[in-house]
Parts: sequence; C-alpha cells; structure tokens
Amino acid sequence: MLRRLHPEQPESFAFTPDNLAWAKAQITKYPEGRQASAIIPLLWRAQEQEGWLTRPAIEHVCDMLGMAHIRGLEVATFYFMFQLQPVGSVAHVQVCGTTSCMICGAEDLIGVCRDKIAKDAHKLSDDGRFSWEEVECLGACANAPMVQIGKDYYEDLTAEKLGWIIDEMAAGRVPVPGPQNGRYASEPASGLTSLTANEAGRDPLNASARLAEDIGDTIKRIDGTEVPLRAPWGRQSASDVDVEPTPKKPVLAGGAPTDATGIDKREAPVQGKGHPRTGAPAEAADTAGPERLDAPRAGREADDLKRIGGVGPKIERMLNEMGIYHFDQIAAWTEDDAAWVDARLKFRGRIEREGWIEQARTLATES
Repeated sequence: MLRRLHPEQPESFAFTPDNLAWAKAQITKYPEGRQASAIIPLLWRAQEQEGWLTRPAIEHVCDMLGMAHIRGLEVATFYFMFQLQPVGSVAHVQVCGTTSCMICGAEDLIGVCRDKIAKDAHKLSDDGRFSWEEVECLGACANAPMVQIGKDYYEDLTAEKLGWIIDEMAAGRVPVPGPQNGRYASEPASGLTSLTANEAGRDPLNASARLAEDIGDTIKRIDGTEVPLRAPWGRQSASDVDVEPTPKKPVLAGGAPTDATGIDKREAPVQGKGHPRTGAPAEAADTAGPERLDAPRAGREADDLKRIGGVGPKIERMLNEMGIYHFDQIAAWTEDDAAWVDARLKFRGRIEREGWIEQARTLATES
C-alpha cells in the first residue's frame, strides 16, 4: 500500500507543555549522539496529541532529535500505526481482516463500518467523529472477529454488536472492551474444561478489561500528564536536554486559526495556569470552582453520575471526592467551573466535547 501525507496540512505543530516534558524525558533514555532512537515514541506522542500525524509534527520531532526531515518521513510512512490523515474525533475503528477474523465474519464488520461511518476506509464520517480501516492480524485470533478501538480490543463480535458499540460511542458512552459474547478472555467458547478452581471468586472482567473499566474511557488519548520516565542510568535529566521549540498555536491550512480565538479546542486548561480561552488567572483556577458539597444533600442519595455519557465509575468517584454529587450541580456549571474541573481531572476539554452540562440539565429535570 502506498502511503502518502494528507494533501491538507496545518501550518505548524508544537507539543503541549506536558507532552514536551514527556518528550524530553524520552530523549534521556538514549546515549549522547543516539537521540534519533527516540523517533518512534515522539512521533506516537505527536499523533496522540493531534489524533493523526501531520507533516509539521514529523518535521518538528526531527528538529528536536537533530534528524533530517526525510528520515522522519521514512519512519512515519513505513509503520502503519501512524495515521497520515485525519481520523474521527471520537474513535478510529481498526477491523482485523486477516485469516481467522475473515473466516469468522470480518467482512460483516467492515460492512457495518461502511454503513455507519463512511463508504471507504480512511474517510471521516459526515460529522467527523468516526473513521475506520482494515488492518492486518492484531493477534486475537481465538476471539475472532475483533476490532481495535483506541487502546483496547473488542472481541467475539457480531455485526449487530459492533453497530451497537459505535452507537454507544456516538452517544458519549464507552462500552466495556474485551470479549462481547460473555467469555472471560480466550478460553474455549464452550466453557472451561480445566483450571476451574477459582471460578467462583473471580472478577467478571479480565485484567485488561478491568483496567479500561476503572479508567472509565478506553478511547481517550494520553496527554503527557503521566510521570515522565527518564534514563535509569542518569546520563542526563530532562531539563538538560536543549530542546525549546517555538510554541506556535496550530492553525488550519491557509492560515486560519483552529477556532475564533486562535486556540485549538483540544488544548485543555493546565492546573494553576488559568483557563486557556478566558484567561482566568491562576488564583481563580485554584480557589474558585463550582458549588461543592461535603456530602449528598440531606434526605437524598447521590445521583448516579454515570448516567452522564462519558462518566465511568472512576470518574464518578473523583467527582464525589471533589464534592459533586448531584446532576443540578453540574447543570449549573459555568465555563470557568468546567475549566476548574477539567484542570483537576485533566480531561483536556472532554466536559465540553461530550456535553456533560447539557446532559446534566436534562437528567436534573427528570430526577
């Protein structure tokens, strides 16, 4: 397959501060003069930030590593994990089409993608929220047919089940990944015939699905806020890496900013630095915030915040720990309130993107 860069490219790219710190830390893992070895993780982080790998991002990473641009382009066009065209803002569905999955119904899954997303692979849906492609073996042959969405596998699929998964994601919910036919992992479909001793007390979800469920969102992108991993031998610290790219805001082809303010809507507020669009001072971001309670209101139980699309068990617990128990609290949030919560949960605009406030207003009137 011939892989080319997308004809429409943004004018520039810059890592967010968190991702830049992460990228610098990756460079410290390699000996002096061998920084180019960090090319794949840095390209991957750039793709995670933007959703796809743009030419400015490839060139930016090459400049950080002291590489010729053509070397970065060679890497990006060789590995199919790099998306060289825009992908859906909600999810990109990768359908395994290799032998086991093909025999078990992968073509039916592709038909669902053609019907619900776009006729052709690598094309965006009409609303820009979904895209799909057929890929080579993803190594889950015992659970065929299957797809990868975000960072997780959805296995033992039928056409109807994949259609339901896409509809759920379109509604702001993220179905539990893993086998979709009741299997725990990849044991025989007819049931266990050995190693059955611990069946009674076992978690109904396997370790991978349990982690995804605890996170509450399998399709969110990593954003650099995790602790950077530096070189264990202490060659240098991340602060020693002389990399300070010019922090330009991304703009669309032709020079138009990504929104009216010139700030990419995917850029989230950073805790302690105020709201990126309103410019609220750091002090306000740290001391203000929405109405918070010490406990659910007297005579009432806490609302089931998981009814809000995009809120899973872990996020509900975090909201409760902040003093948010009821739909009407969320329904009353202002833009600054949402930014305050964003900063603490590090959601990078998710509240606005998934319409939490609007959903909460509807739910508050029902309760």
